[in-house]
Amino acid sequence: MVLKVFTDGGSKGNPGPSSIGIVMYINNKKIFQQREDIGVATNNEAEYQALIKALEILNPKLQIPNKFQISNFQSIKQIQFYSDSRLMVNQVNGLFKVKQGKIKEYILKIRMLEQEIGLPISYHLIPREENWEADLLVNSKS
Repeated sequence: MVLKVFTDGGSKGNPGPSSIGIVMYINNKKIFQQREDIGVATNNEAEYQALIKALEILNPKLQIPNKFQISNFQSIKQIQFYSDSRLMVNQVNGLFKVKQGKIKEYILKIRMLEQEIGLPISYHLIPREENWEADLLVNSKS
């Protein structure tokens, strides 16, 4: 079974007040969504924080209290992440260099979380229109 995770992050002001949105699907059925204000950040930082938060939610070792419950998590064989952030997807996939120190820290955290989750994980760039649910969460009021 494949878990599809859509993430988005946004900033009003860049940097400015920021939020993230996460939506998860199994077999085209939405099983989870979350929106969170993350304080002041840039757009890129918000995109990375959305991805990291999703990985933390999926990490069985962290046991983060949230509404995320999959009764049979063991049946998930692969996790596919989708984002409309060209920079983030290409950096996480190793296609673009990472120059900024904070982003390097995010990449290290992502790699650590991937190892702890222990499943094949892939990252895909999609048009903004295909990421509308996560984008809607980011731009809604908490």
